[in-house]
Amino acid sequence: MTTSARVPGPAGLPLLGSMFDLKRDSLGTYLAARRAHGDVVRFTAGPPGLRMELYAVFSAEGAQQVLATDSANFRKDNAFYQEVRDSFGNGLLTSQDDDYLRQRRLVQPLFTRRRVDGYASAVTDETAGLLDRWATAPGSTVDVVDEMTRLALRAVARILFGTDVEAAVPVVERCFPVIGDYTLRRGYSPVNPPRSWPTPDNRRAASATEELYGVCDRIIEERRAEGDAAKGDDLLGLLARAESSEDGALDSSEIRDQVLVFLLAGHETTATSLAFALHLLARHPEQQSRARAEAVSILAGRTPEAYDLDALPYLTQVLKETMRLYPAAPVIGRRAVADAVVGGHTIPAGADVVVAPWVTQRHPRYWEDPDCFDPDRFAPGTEKDRPRYAWFPFGGGPRACIGQHFSMLESVLALAMILRDYELEAVDQRVPVDAAITLRAKGPARCRLRRV
Repeated sequence: MTTSARVPGPAGLPLLGSMFDLKRDSLGTYLAARRAHGDVVRFTAGPPGLRMELYAVFSAEGAQQVLATDSANFRKDNAFYQEVRDSFGNGLLTSQDDDYLRQRRLVQPLFTRRRVDGYASAVTDETAGLLDRWATAPGSTVDVVDEMTRLALRAVARILFGTDVEAAVPVVERCFPVIGDYTLRRGYSPVNPPRSWPTPDNRRAASATEELYGVCDRIIEERRAEGDAAKGDDLLGLLARAESSEDGALDSSEIRDQVLVFLLAGHETTATSLAFALHLLARHPEQQSRARAEAVSILAGRTPEAYDLDALPYLTQVLKETMRLYPAAPVIGRRAVADAVVGGHTIPAGADVVVAPWVTQRHPRYWEDPDCFDPDRFAPGTEKDRPRYAWFPFGGGPRACIGQHFSMLESVLALAMILRDYELEAVDQRVPVDAAITLRAKGPARCRLRRV
């Protein structure tokens, strides 16, 4: 295939290029760019002297090349990942090379299917508490974005911290939004003051970071002081005991880095999937009734367990279709090490590159009527007809999300319990979103509840 001398893309403004479009609505800008310019698009953004070039890859085949087949050439070396690294530590999400391989080897045994299935009771206990609270919800109306964020945070914090969950959750709820917004602003800004400068923004973020790090470090040190016999089977205790002859063990700061990444990736992503699954079902009564019938039939009034996951195929389809329309990681960034030919176009060495589940998972080449909510797209036998990377909400290749099974387990079991007990009717028909560190709702997704 021949390569073009110049990758097509929007002209943007004369001095600032596409900077305002990307800042105002990056997801809409990417969708429009694919329609207008194709599957590999070049953006310029920023004033002269600070202008950056960004190459967006929208085809499933291109995403597979960037994330999997040519992954060594596309690294997490861009400015955004550096800001996440500086804020949340050098854990599995942000580490590279030997650091990443060592961490992955030490942490992988904690995420086997058998081990993850053992976390199911934490999820169902927290969901039961949510349902009890809903029984007294004012006006029988709740915002499922807020509710699922709290549910997912409490579940992952309980799995991480065990009996220390009550000490950790308020700190995470208070500090994560401050640190996340700060990281996002810096990640998308062409120029940032050093973090050490005493600007109001830096000081707020430093205070939140100190509080968050402090509670994690305190719990970690208490666990280390308890000795192996008292560490328990929560994820923090398992991290503290993770060791091999080849890789040694994680020290306290490395454990904290993993904990912060698990908190970030483990609750925001699952919360997004659950909230939008409920929102979509509340807007589609026929699919909601079908999902409820499956949950009622399988659970028959009892609390679900891990083995029920395989017996809830339609709920799994609902979650997969939700993740197609509302991927928690809507855009994934990399930086090219060397020149690469993607989709017939040359991406130069050193260029910032993004692949976008938000766009690829709406691509009309792979999805008929792509904006329609249709869980039957994921009925048995249908996925083999699509390219592997037409659907990749968990990323892909050697850096694919280590928590895929946990996310599906938590989401399906919680959704089954909610639908078994409640019928939902959408109050807000549309919920605007934008791309933060993860996909973020910009408004409420309120639902009326009716006890079944």
